[in-house]
Amino acid sequence: IIPYICKNDFFETVRIMKNILFAVVFVFLFVNSSLTAANPYRTKILKPNIKTLQIRISGTDFGFPILKLNGTETLTVEFDEMSHNVRSFGYTVLHCNADWTVSNLNSNEYVDGFTRGNIDDYAFSQNTTFQYIHYRFTIPNQDMRFKISGNYVVLIYEDNRVDDPVATACFSIVEPKVEIDARVRANTDIELSGRYQQLDIEVNLANYVVQDPASEVKLVVRQNNRFDNEVANITPTFFNAGKLSFVNNKALIFEGGNEYRHFDISSFYAAGEGVDRIIFNRKYYEAFLKEDLMQKSRTYISQPDANGRFIINFQEAFQDVQTEADYVQVHFSLLSEQPFFDGQVFIGGDYNYNLLDDTARMQYDFDAQRYTKTFLLKQGGYSYQYWFLPKGKISASTGKIEGSFWQTKNEYTIYFYHRAWGERYDRLIGYSVID
Repeated sequence: IIPYICKNDFFETVRIMKNILFAVVFVFLFVNSSLTAANPYRTKILKPNIKTLQIRISGTDFGFPILKLNGTETLTVEFDEMSHNVRSFGYTVLHCNADWTVSNLNSNEYVDGFTRGNIDDYAFSQNTTFQYIHYRFTIPNQDMRFKISGNYVVLIYEDNRVDDPVATACFSIVEPKVEIDARVRANTDIELSGRYQQLDIEVNLANYVVQDPASEVKLVVRQNNRFDNEVANITPTFFNAGKLSFVNNKALIFEGGNEYRHFDISSFYAAGEGVDRIIFNRKYYEAFLKEDLMQKSRTYISQPDANGRFIINFQEAFQDVQTEADYVQVHFSLLSEQPFFDGQVFIGGDYNYNLLDDTARMQYDFDAQRYTKTFLLKQGGYSYQYWFLPKGKISASTGKIEGSFWQTKNEYTIYFYHRAWGERYDRLIGYSVID
């Protein structure tokens, strides 16, 4: 009898332990998936062998990846994989909320056709020191059409591993229902004609119906396509006669900053603008940029800039710049007698999608008394800024390094979303760019 009881107790204990283990695993997976779903998407490279991810309206070099619903334009997504081994890449598209978290819609609610596709258009690099394969695809296409407006993200993955993307690219689709008028002025509640810019916005609803502006609409404003100082979740100052006004709103006061710096590495035969010298070290090319100085002047100097954008270019290319342009080790140098102890220095720009992460963080060289950083960049022209991120903050500032002026020609992108009571997604019904 005793062995029988012991045997039953043993199996009962095993059964209980299995149930506990199953419950723990289930909770872990649920929490982990919930956290992943709650993270906002950004255009971003996620694997070190992927370089120069770009998403833009087909046939253009600049501009924001925004399409009109049921329009004729398409988006081109392209990137390089740093080898000459053909890989099996694919993509899928997800619909997102106004804050770039995944929406609760099923795929058949926002896509007509397939939600996945294979990337079959690729070409090998030619006569370059760094070998790579250039991949590209367009959306929408004959297999995929978008049914609703809003934010979207393209997940690019290898070997059908959708849960382990190599890169993500964000874009939006707008159904123009409202008109957006905006202006930038120097007089703010902080100071008059100094370092800041006040943005005043008016949204003309025309015949478009919004029952409760305080809860149904979302206004999002970005300066030079930056996310760190993005303004969102602000309510209208007042609503009158079919018009929403966001005027004298302190949340819409931005640091003016300064014009972006730039350099050109589109040729190896002559040092382009912003470049001190280019050398070949028997393996690859290195470009040493001119030493950058802190902006000490309090006088604004107007000069044309590209607000952080870059363009791929190779002056000696015969046919396709995207496969003939080489990769270059680019060395940045910012002179500073001592490091900042109250924050960190980053290089801002579209080259790394304006992300404040390790890819953009500079290191201080005590011997040389300067901040330094080296990037592997494809040949072309680049614009950039130095940003200072104070400890404990998420928004960077240009003031300490670049200076800040109300006259600076910044580019503001305004997104206007609407989710009526009972709807399950944020419609993008207005979009405007001002500078």
